[in-house]
Amino acid sequence: MAFQPIYDAVAGRVWGYEALVRGLAGEGAYSVLSQVSPEQKYRFDQDCRVKAIELASRLFPADEPLMLSINFMPNAVYEPAACLRATLSAARRNNFPTSAIMFEFTENEEVADTAHLQNIITEYRKHGFTTAIDDFGAGHAGLGLLVDFQPDLLKIDMKLLRDVDTSPARQAVVDGIVGIAEKLDITVLAEGIETEAEYLMLKAAGIRLFQGYWFAKPAFEELPAVRDVHGVPAVA
Repeated sequence: MAFQPIYDAVAGRVWGYEALVRGLAGEGAYSVLSQVSPEQKYRFDQDCRVKAIELASRLFPADEPLMLSINFMPNAVYEPAACLRATLSAARRNNFPTSAIMFEFTENEEVADTAHLQNIITEYRKHGFTTAIDDFGAGHAGLGLLVDFQPDLLKIDMKLLRDVDTSPARQAVVDGIVGIAEKLDITVLAEGIETEAEYLMLKAAGIRLFQGYWFAKPAFEELPAVRDVHGVPAVA
């Protein structure tokens, strides 16, 4: 696992870290996931969750409130309560609070059964987990999925945000997403931020949470140093 920080522009500190799967030779998530067969998905999904929790329990400062964000594959979850057993066991074993864990499901994986997804989210919330839609606006279902399911957090896909500071069309889309999220009481995160201009534009648009190379690149099995945004260290 590699870890990439999520920066809170309001608090001026790191809000949490996303755990990103990596190959043994440093291969990216896409390369690794492309090698996972349908028969291996469930076991792979479970192992990634446990690994992320184990590493975070060792790396996160004990005196700082940080969130651990974990990606999961909805189609790998056959029965929500049963699939959470390994996660809950890992959290207890490592003394890691479930309230500090956020599960992201990506729009890039098509979910044919939205009722099944709703059952997953309901079960996760029952145990105190935060939920998020990843890659919003670039996958199989955008506003339709948001209508069916309101997560705690919405991550706007980087393709919608690239050069947003110079694109009126992208700015209009962002304003629309932020407005909808505000009415639904959903926190918005801008991902894939690569320049200060993008960050300042999106912060002015009302976005609170940020992630991207401009803040820090993912670091393999460690917490990377984070850009000094306000003249003081942003690391938690």
